[in-house]
Formats: sequence, C-alpha cells, structure tokens
Amino acid sequence: MASSFHLLSSSPTLLDRRLRFPVQSVRPNHIFNFPRSFPLIQKQAFSAISSSSLDTGLTTELDAVSSHSEVVPDTVIFDDFERFPPTAATVSSSLLLGICSLPDTTFRGAVDTALADRKCNASDSSDARMSCFFNQASLALVNVGCDLAKLVPGRVSTEIDARLAYDTNGIISKVHDLLNLYREVEVPPERLLFKIPATWQGIEASRILESEGIRTHMTFVYSFCQAAAAAQAGASVIQIFVGRIRDWARHRSGDPEIEAALKRGEDPGLALVTKSYSYIHKYGHNSKLMAAAIRNKQDVLHVLGVDYIITPLKILQALKESVTPDDKYSFVKRLSPESANAYNFSEEELVQWDQYSFASAMGPAAVELLAAGLDGYANQAKRVEEFFGKIWPPPNV
Repeated sequence: MASSFHLLSSSPTLLDRRLRFPVQSVRPNHIFNFPRSFPLIQKQAFSAISSSSLDTGLTTELDAVSSHSEVVPDTVIFDDFERFPPTAATVSSSLLLGICSLPDTTFRGAVDTALADRKCNASDSSDARMSCFFNQASLALVNVGCDLAKLVPGRVSTEIDARLAYDTNGIISKVHDLLNLYREVEVPPERLLFKIPATWQGIEASRILESEGIRTHMTFVYSFCQAAAAAQAGASVIQIFVGRIRDWARHRSGDPEIEAALKRGEDPGLALVTKSYSYIHKYGHNSKLMAAAIRNKQDVLHVLGVDYIITPLKILQALKESVTPDDKYSFVKRLSPESANAYNFSEEELVQWDQYSFASAMGPAAVELLAAGLDGYANQAKRVEEFFGKIWPPPNV
C-alpha cells in the first residue's frame, strides 16, 4: 500500500477492520468528499441513467456500480488501501478499544495524549473519576478523528454516545463539546459529521444541529417513520441496515411494515431503502441515503442509485474482478428521481411526523433492532471509560 496511508506500524489486525472508508466514485459526493490538492482517481465516463447493463468499454462491474452509487467498503484492512482508496472515515468507541489493544498503532499517541491530564485520578470520588474519564474519551475520539482527517480528504463521522440517545439536549450539548474540541485541534466543521441514533430525541437533535449548519448522520434506521422524520429534520445522511431487517424478518413476525413488504413479494430491508429514497427525492428533501448491512451482490444491484452503499470487501472484490457482467445480474439504476416520482405513498405516510405519530408507527422490528444497537454502542462506550481508568497514567506520556 502507498506509504502516504501507513496508519499502522504492525500487520493487519482487528483495528484495521474497524476503519471504514468510501471508495472513490465518479458521482459528486457533497457529504463526504472535501476539496483536496491531489488528484482524484479517474473512472471512465458512463452512459445515461437508463443504461441497463455494463458497457463493453468499461473495465469492471465495480465501475458500473460506482457510476450509480458511492461505494463504501464495510471493512478495510491494511492491505486494501490501494485497491479501495480511502476518502472518509468514522471514529467510534469500538475504534478506541481497538487502538488501546494495539500499543504500536499510529493512533495510540492520540489516545495517550487525551489521557495525559492527571486531574481524573485527583478526583475525590469514583463517580467523579468516571465522569472525568467520560470527558477524556471524548477528547480521545477527537484526537483520533483529527489524525484521520489528515489522512483522508472527506468527512470524519464521529459517533455520539448512545447513552444520550433519548436526551435531545444532551446530544446537542455533546456535539457542541466535540465541535469545540475539534476546533482546538484545527479540524473545521465542514470536515465533520456527527453520528446520532435515530430515536425521536436524536432526530430532534439533528433538526436543531442542522439548522446551526452542523452536519448529522442518523444511524439505526429500521423503519419508514425514522427515515421520513430524519429527512424532515434535514439530516445530512440517513443510514438503513438492509441485512439486519431481513434477519429480523426471518426469525420473527408481527411487524406491519415488514409484513406488507413480504406480502408484495419484496425483501423488507431493500423495500425500506426504495421507499425512503423515493420519499426523500419525491418531496424535495436534501438528505443522502446510505444502504448498510449489504449481504450479497443482489442487494447491491437492487439499490443501485442510492447515494451510498456500504459493501463487504468480498463483494467489492468480486465486482472488481468481473470484467464482463454476469448473466444473472442486470446493472439497472433502480433508484432515480424518476422512479421516486412514480412511487405512491398513503396519506398516513405523508404526515408531518411528531413524537406521537412517530412512536405509533415504530413497529416491533424497529423497536427491537434500535434497542439492540443502542445497547451495543453503550456497552462499548462503558468499556472505553473503564479501560481508561485502568491504564491511567499512560506509559508513553
């Protein structure tokens, strides 16, 4: 891999797999991309939106996919940077845990610097010390985010603590705190996104933050009401987890939204992406839609045209290695402003969402999947704080 992207001083590890970077695309990316001095990777021009298959003059199937959507590797390891050049990154508690487990990483210095303040162990009570380490975890996120911002030209998305998911004011305060910390290390707001759980309180926080010019990234979206409310709030990025919704539907029942999709013969996760994309474009919202938890090549092709597709490396590699299209697949742009305009919504779906209608529309799948995601993120944040308490003072400071 190119020497300019040496993030780690050791061989591929679990830490590397926690770094997520979008692949360059021919489509302009107004959320993640940021002007830079070095040239973008050039891809051959593609045919019109209605193109139904891979042109003979194109290089790979990945080129064809990338002509319609921004492709984002689900996991990128050390050796994959040349194959899938990074443009943006996400920093999270999970990433901090990985950094702390590997003392020789480039990012370890960023974490150690955050822990250098001795005031935490000077606190009188254990609660005060843990509160202090909570703040040091925020500083560690920002320090690592700063390092990532130097390595990628696009935006760095910073995870907001899931324990604040039902506290609108708490989310806003945390984002402001993180933004101030980023300013101190000279990372400007236009290089940043803030990743917020799509609870009603999180969506309200997004509405206020976006009105202040702060870009937000809504995660844990599993239902149409979440996506529509986030779009009405003006969220910059809305992330839907296709595979997780499918997994829920395979093992459970009783969710009206999922049952309706299945009755139509549709995959419920893919159906939610189509419906959300159509709503955003048909009614003039500015949000970008991200399809995540993609499980196979068919998933990729069913969401072609969505703004971002988070795709496992094995699928990306298969697309890259395929010079001619597989007869089983058709590279049709399924999502477009034209398809969005043709989508029909019920009156109940076109409401101005408020907390009551939102809560009423959240089916059991969204409730369970959202709770599971929040629990996982919250546990990671707790582990970071507990780990910081155990390793203070850091050995290299």
